[in-house]
Amino acid sequence: MTLTPPNPPIGKDRRSFIRTAGTLGLAASVAPPLLRSANAAPKVLKIMQWNHFVPAYDEWFNKTFIKEWGERNDTEVIVTNVGMGSLDNRAAAEIAKKQGHDLCMFLSPPASYEDHVIDHSDVYAECEKRYGKPLDIAIKSTYNPVTKKYFGFSDGYVPDPINYRQDLWDDVGVKPDSWDAIREGGRKIKDKHGIPVGIGMSNELDSSMAMRSLLLAFGASVQDAQGRPSLRSPGTLEALKYARALYSETMTDEIFFWDPSSNNKLMLAGKGSLTLNALSITRTGESEKIPVASKILLGRPARGPAAQIGVMHFMSVYVIWNFARNVGGAKGFLVDLAGRSRDVFMNSSFYNFPTYPQLVPDMQKLLGNDPKAMPADKYAVLSDASKWTVPLGYPGYANAAVDEVLKEWIVPRMFADVATGRLTPEASMDLYAGQVAEIYKKWQVLRKV
Repeated sequence: MTLTPPNPPIGKDRRSFIRTAGTLGLAASVAPPLLRSANAAPKVLKIMQWNHFVPAYDEWFNKTFIKEWGERNDTEVIVTNVGMGSLDNRAAAEIAKKQGHDLCMFLSPPASYEDHVIDHSDVYAECEKRYGKPLDIAIKSTYNPVTKKYFGFSDGYVPDPINYRQDLWDDVGVKPDSWDAIREGGRKIKDKHGIPVGIGMSNELDSSMAMRSLLLAFGASVQDAQGRPSLRSPGTLEALKYARALYSETMTDEIFFWDPSSNNKLMLAGKGSLTLNALSITRTGESEKIPVASKILLGRPARGPAAQIGVMHFMSVYVIWNFARNVGGAKGFLVDLAGRSRDVFMNSSFYNFPTYPQLVPDMQKLLGNDPKAMPADKYAVLSDASKWTVPLGYPGYANAAVDEVLKEWIVPRMFADVATGRLTPEASMDLYAGQVAEIYKKWQVLRKV
């Protein structure tokens, strides 16, 4: 998205940022580090983040980037990589103890931790001074307009395109560019080849993002642009009725028990005709030379009655705890990481898209001619991903209520209850819209929404 984000304050905050970070990392990135006396304690920066789906990214980040940054800033950088499902548990433990890492990276906006992090506005201000404005998706994922606080900093996002078997869809003469077409073509493929569509309705992130994209396509959303709960709507009801038909006609019950790797496995085993996912499916297929990977193409989000947009697959959001020992170094690190956006994009094999796309000026050329891809222009469809990828809280901002709704798996549970026949569309919408309303009331009392 290219909307103009609210400008982070530059004056006083920027001066304090330079003053704080100058001796702890930022100034050292543009000037030789001061010599440390023999008796001075070494500076340390501790970072926790996920095990990336693309191993080459961790290889670059852990063995090249942090080594270079640490030497330049006279700092020992320690990275802890954990499984994606462990990030929140580890973060909660650190909050309870008020100690741990200086920086923690999340895969969705961790707005419910707002009281435990610093205001990151001066990091955005420094990045704007150096690199220009970020995409609106970064601001919408890290800024709370109620508290006027930047509860995190986003250096990148991961689009969530359609992944589909071109041979199967060509065989039935349907292009999966709309939700109606996915239902029609998916039914024909399943009837003819016994191969189902695979879009999760399980308690995991992939399912959550896919079902939110379906809601948006039908004109529905968890909240409105003003941050008010809006799940109870005619659009939600129509999306639920559609999902029930899509499941019964094109899918199998395994989608109710999936984890984040399940759709990858389905497609790469040749047992799925279509799913929503990031580039991990095709990139894994290329690196492991799986024959079916060359038949899997990517598409923009499916068009619905109201919209053709998709919720991001992941959002890279870093937070600096308010109990961090090296706040200045952490700020400087984030500014410098954003400055290396092209390296991030390349070493993640195009998985991580920059929130400062101006730092990857040759992105369109790279996506249009990738030597690993079959065909070479497979990823060209992602060249305008910033126009159709929206944040988790769309059409509003991410906030603590949105974060809790995600963690409680309310959206995929609502769809699963309808698809399995446990509840009617009307009953499911009423049940889960009520739960969403209660969550919003809680955070409204705490003045976070």
